[in-house]
Amino acid sequence: MNRKRYCIFAAQYFPHLGGVERYTYNLAKKLIEDGNEVVIVTSNVYKLPEYERVSGIPVYRVPGWNLLAGRYPVLKMNARFWKINKALKKKNFDMVIVNTRFYPHSLYGMMFAKKIKAKCITLDHGTSHLSVHNKILDFFGAIFEHSLTKIDQIFCKDYYGVSGACNEWLAHFHIKAKGILYNSIDLEEVKNTQVNIRESYREKYKIPTDAIIVTFTGRLLKEKGLPSLLNVMDRINKKREDVYLFIAGDGDMEKEVYDRRNKHIIPVGRIDFEHIVTLLTESDIFCLPSFSEGFSTSILEAAACGCYILTTARGGAKELLINDEYGCIIPNNQENILYDALVEVIDDPDKRKKGIELTYQRIKQKFTWDIVAKNVETICEEQI
Repeated sequence: MNRKRYCIFAAQYFPHLGGVERYTYNLAKKLIEDGNEVVIVTSNVYKLPEYERVSGIPVYRVPGWNLLAGRYPVLKMNARFWKINKALKKKNFDMVIVNTRFYPHSLYGMMFAKKIKAKCITLDHGTSHLSVHNKILDFFGAIFEHSLTKIDQIFCKDYYGVSGACNEWLAHFHIKAKGILYNSIDLEEVKNTQVNIRESYREKYKIPTDAIIVTFTGRLLKEKGLPSLLNVMDRINKKREDVYLFIAGDGDMEKEVYDRRNKHIIPVGRIDFEHIVTLLTESDIFCLPSFSEGFSTSILEAAACGCYILTTARGGAKELLINDEYGCIIPNNQENILYDALVEVIDDPDKRKKGIELTYQRIKQKFTWDIVAKNVETICEEQI
């Protein structure tokens, strides 16, 4: 395929950590490896440089306000914004890729694509409305999202989910998705990181080699099911001493998580990819009892590191764990359901071993960045 120029819009990007940010980085990296040029455009809510190369990828940051404790950046269309916009217009992009629909930043990306006459696709990463756990704000937020999505469709016609579940959510907005560009994982990067592991969380926290480690990685938010998981661990530890829970990440529930720490519940804060791989490689079970997901990057990382997966029937998890031999999918994160499921997999090492092997093979077949990048390149060739 011919060398192309891609512009990827993501309302949030590193150092902000989340699934969309990692999707953006991994897709950009693979497109560059294939010989393409890629620029990332994000919001400047941390007073960072307006332009720099991050891990070799050019990143432009447009001015913005940081609303909802950093969860909703909003554009500042000031002189600096227009200066960056002018610089971007000179790049002659072939394709603009917009992450998510519900940010003003996303609408800017779609309008920018239309202005420069570039092919535009929008990637949907969610399966529910953004929630701040306030009924009134959530109600008006949902109305705003529907209204913004109608405007989005004026400027961008082609939408893809990062899972089949995301495509079902797009249908909620009367959008027929054109396909799936799955969230994925770089298995070689994981392997190379595992080869260079130089520390041990088991040793650091004096955990016996035959003890069970359950791990959660991701944003510390209520919608990730953390309150249920913490309560379930307390119940399990009343009956047995050989089960430990590691929690890695930051977010709104950080203080609550740290207040619950004890010998068996161990928060380690926000850690980088190398430490995530180290922790997951030493873990037995990865537990993500979310009630809202698109397709969790954390699940893919855990499966690639050899963890058994226990999660809820939300988002793309059921497209990875296609039956109960692959992993455990529970209908919701009610404490009794989560407790019974977690105890069952803790007590069944053979079930865990088989699930780990099957899931790893499925990732190799369907959820790699090589596949996603090739699909994006094909879309770009078809439409120009």
